[in-house]
Amino acid sequence: MPEQIDYLPWDHKDWFRESLAWIQDQTGHNGLTVSGVVEKHQIRPWSAVLRVPTNAGGLYFKASAPAFHHEAALTQALASWRPDLLPHIYAADSQSGLLLMADGGPTLRSFLGADHYLAHWRRILPLYAEFQIEMAGRLDDLLAAGAIDRRLKTLPGQLVELLTDQDALLINRPDGLTAGQFTYLRDIVPTFVGMCAALESYGLPETLHHDDFHGNNICVGDDGYLFFDWGESCVAHPFFTMVVTLRAIAYFCKLSSDSPVLAELRDIYLKPWTGFTGCQDLVLAYDLANQIGKVNRALTWYRLVSDSPEPYRSEEAASVPGWLSEFLADPAIPPY
Repeated sequence: MPEQIDYLPWDHKDWFRESLAWIQDQTGHNGLTVSGVVEKHQIRPWSAVLRVPTNAGGLYFKASAPAFHHEAALTQALASWRPDLLPHIYAADSQSGLLLMADGGPTLRSFLGADHYLAHWRRILPLYAEFQIEMAGRLDDLLAAGAIDRRLKTLPGQLVELLTDQDALLINRPDGLTAGQFTYLRDIVPTFVGMCAALESYGLPETLHHDDFHGNNICVGDDGYLFFDWGESCVAHPFFTMVVTLRAIAYFCKLSSDSPVLAELRDIYLKPWTGFTGCQDLVLAYDLANQIGKVNRALTWYRLVSDSPEPYRSEEAASVPGWLSEFLADPAIPPY
């Protein structure tokens, strides 16, 4: 885990001034001129985003929290490989975790409630799956660019490491694990090892996994869709992505977990993977990945919480045991 810090960069009194200077420098290098007031668009524990008006249209400046500084280099690499699927990157500073990128248009979330909202997802899911299949051939490049390593062979060890940090698990505290849950998690690590091995046995390639793939991280443009916000992305089992994606669709569309709409979207996502195994095995692998992916989500939140100062650390701490509790609550996991 990254070393815990005392404050986030954007909490420092000089951060905004220094960010403006970097923006001015980078827009100048790109032959652009800032044409108005740079405004704070979104400030979160994991990133700060500014809206930058220029003579060539709006840009976004993004600064990632130290735990996710790799996002700058990774996003720049992805944009160079698939410029049709990511916003244009004007500048990236991998050391400081800074990005300056084009405005890709309205987000998919802004179409929520429209009749064609789900129709967008029916087009996006196979496009994203095909992108993952392509990126499976770039594992070394993805890791070199800073993508977090969550390959199946690494997950049990990362879970064991997390279980050594009892403070992060909030044991017997509000929103935390109970002592019984904690003991049970330690006891079933060998079961988790077996689950990871079983998922690997389906022969699906590990690849780029966007760990927060929902409608607010997808732009809808005249020429197609653009994917952004890659800070939490990993090299992992591809199906982990659907843990968040289908949950978010269900939440915003008010669908039950057993909705046939979600089953349809799952099958649309799985279709490009039929080149690796049959449909029945894909569904079995999908269900298993949905279980293991909850541990992956706990690890992502642990990375953020461990690197956050107060009050953000306490505000987000419940997400770590929360995802582990969801893993334990899965019907496929024997009750403790």
